[in-house]
Amino acid sequence: MYQKILITTDGSAVSKHTACAGVKFAQQMGAEVLVLFVAPEYQYPVYVEIIPPSYPIEEEYVETMQRTGSDHTAPILRSAQQAGVKHAAMTAFANSAALKIVQVAEEESCDLIFMGSHGRSGWGQLLLGSVTNKVLSHTQKPVLVHRLIQEPGA
Repeated sequence: MYQKILITTDGSAVSKHTACAGVKFAQQMGAEVLVLFVAPEYQYPVYVEIIPPSYPIEEEYVETMQRTGSDHTAPILRSAQQAGVKHAAMTAFANSAALKIVQVAEEESCDLIFMGSHGRSGWGQLLLGSVTNKVLSHTQKPVLVHRLIQEPGA
């Protein structure tokens, strides 16, 4: 039914549990997975006339976020490898994670987007799920929203 599943992660414990559930789902479907981490785009300081020396340059920021993306996707890739699921990962940059998820799903010809009902976001529980809601409203692809019954470690 599904050949290629896009699994999203933001690096949180909830997201990692959801992603591993996505890998199990892909294994059952006989599908491959593409694990996606979306990092915010580089922001220049706008309220200062001189950039502080401690502020990272764009290249340093990109390298750091690529490493962060690799760190966040590595356990999911290990899970896919152990399950015998064909896998790949990517880190993308965008100010809107939801729109980037939709774009990557289109560009990479994914049949399904697998994501959690909650992840990690600025104001905790108030905004948790906002990325999922935005993906649901901006894509025509099927989205499987995974919901944890209890927090990891609970």
